[in-house]
Amino acid sequence: MLQERIEGKWINVFTKVFEHCKVDAGTVVAILSETQSRPVNVQLSELALHSLGAQAFHVIVPTPPQTSNIPIRSTGASTALQNIKPVVKALSSSELVIDLTVEGLLHATEVPAIIKDGTRILMVSNEHPDTLERLLPSPELTKKVKLGLKKLKAAQTMTVTSQAGTDLKIDIVDVPLGASWGYAERPSLLSHWPGGLCLCFPKKNTVNGMLVLSPGDVNLTFKRFIESTVELIIENDTITKISGNGLDADLFREYSVAWNEPEAFAVSHVGWGMNPLARWESMAMYDKRDFNGTELRAFAGNFLYSTGSNEAAGRYSQGHFDLPLRNCTVFLDDKAVIKRGVLQGDLAL
Repeated sequence: MLQERIEGKWINVFTKVFEHCKVDAGTVVAILSETQSRPVNVQLSELALHSLGAQAFHVIVPTPPQTSNIPIRSTGASTALQNIKPVVKALSSSELVIDLTVEGLLHATEVPAIIKDGTRILMVSNEHPDTLERLLPSPELTKKVKLGLKKLKAAQTMTVTSQAGTDLKIDIVDVPLGASWGYAERPSLLSHWPGGLCLCFPKKNTVNGMLVLSPGDVNLTFKRFIESTVELIIENDTITKISGNGLDADLFREYSVAWNEPEAFAVSHVGWGMNPLARWESMAMYDKRDFNGTELRAFAGNFLYSTGSNEAAGRYSQGHFDLPLRNCTVFLDDKAVIKRGVLQGDLAL
């Protein structure tokens, strides 16, 4: 287990990222945490903001009671704010929110109210600082992510195939887009660190085909490399059949069924990773408590398929899987952006 203490080098790392967020003397910054947040990241945020002369203040909320007997992990849909109006008002009155909640605000219901007047949010993923140190964002990565978003916006169809048997067709006409390059530098932007993702939120009944999880792919909810093949039949956004004889299929099936709601089987978002610093094998190097897995969502050339909440389709669920797949080929219309897990053309890094 890695030690969680203040290191001067980590203050420097946080400072660099906050500088990318255009924090300087006088910037009003809310440091949002909950009682179960990782203390070292809260402390590093405070010290880094102090070094920049920001007007920083803490908003600390109690981690809410569990509402289910099902463990909830890696949803990006924190319930910590509980729609408490004074808390939301305090956050929306700042220029920047450093989000250090356990699950993160990416899909939280309070986000529109927080950012509507220009407040930007940087979600610092619940990682050990050792991971964050390795994955500093850069303007070069930002340019590539924005280029990927431009290609997504211009396309009508995403097709995903693999030698393992994946064969998906996704209608992406006028879909909401999402991305992160690791910092939040402009008004009303929500980003996360580590970054390096291009994705979109499919509308209702627009995803069909087969998704095959094969050994070496990842189930980030379980923080587990896939060891036995899992085949998922997807019809009109929804997983209608889960096949596979190994433990991975059993875990996937049992966790999905436990929510007893169709939204847990439906698509949340699809996209791909762009970050050349992110390492697929890094999960093998950390204890689970030290690792949230955002790095594996972002490693260059992965196809990311996620289930659960999807605002574009009017779905909300605390059941959530993030599934980074290796060795896929991804086409936008008739042009490949990824071939067998390698970024192509002007997206190559």
